Amino acid sequence: MQKIGVVGSGQMGNGIAQVFAQNGYEVFLVDVDQQALNAAMNTINRNVDRLIQKGMVEQVERSTIIDRIQISTNLADAVKDCQLVVEAVPERLDLKTNVFKSLDEHAPETCILASNTSSISITQIASTTRRPHQVIGMHFMNPVPVMQLVEVIRGFATDTATTGKIMDISKSIGKVPVEVEDYPGFISNRILMPMINEAIQALFEGVAGVEEIDAVMKLGMAHPMGPLHLADFIGLDTCLAILRVLQDGFGLPKYAPSPLLVNMVAAGRLGVKSGEGFYRYAAGSKEKKVSPSFLH
Repeated sequence: MQKIGVVGSGQMGNGIAQVFAQNGYEVFLVDVDQQALNAAMNTINRNVDRLIQKGMVEQVERSTIIDRIQISTNLADAVKDCQLVVEAVPERLDLKTNVFKSLDEHAPETCILASNTSSISITQIASTTRRPHQVIGMHFMNPVPVMQLVEVIRGFATDTATTGKIMDISKSIGKVPVEVEDYPGFISNRILMPMINEAIQALFEGVAGVEEIDAVMKLGMAHPMGPLHLADFIGLDTCLAILRVLQDGFGLPKYAPSPLLVNMVAAGRLGVKSGEGFYRYAAGSKEKKVSPSFLH
């Protein structure tokens, strides 16, 4: 594989494009919004510069990496010669199935179609295509250039050859692929989201404050980031969407989202992306303070 398509230029999409480009692949980054594409390239440029400053990438490689990424608002033209396309649009089934129908129509018959979904059924997505055996999940972790894991989700119809190729290509970009079966939330979010939800519920019930809950998990459980800070980083709307998938898929009360999470999403308090969630974030920096809503 030499030509990789990435559909969706947000935080996950631009990170996926960067990692493939850093490892020698020609990348076609696609989005319906030209401004989003321009912003993605600005982010990739900044990220590569940080890697150069840290000595992880040579200065002479900079222009080569950036030049390997082409941006386009024309999906059909961008994916026509790709051997793999990774979809990285928001976590909504309707958006993803529409993308996969278009990819099925315009990508070569031999092209593997992968979804970066964090919870939605690969089997369900694959059923909208004429090539379900070549549809698979590639769940990258955020931030993509830093995190090692790729959760490889094999749908009900995904064949062994497709799975083997994705395991190999994940290794070729410096990632550690872990194969899991296609059940709601897979492994990562089936375990992570109930923990985050329980932390939110504990805050809702007044058991402890925001910083206290995060401190217990960081200092007592060796988590690099507290669950409420992590929820802000993921996006509270994304957390809610994943919990809904778990709740619908398993039908168990333990997956019901906390009323506090539901209300925060309804109020537009989505975390880092909106500037405020459990913490309030200073524009253009990593500085954070507990949101005034949770100060007593």
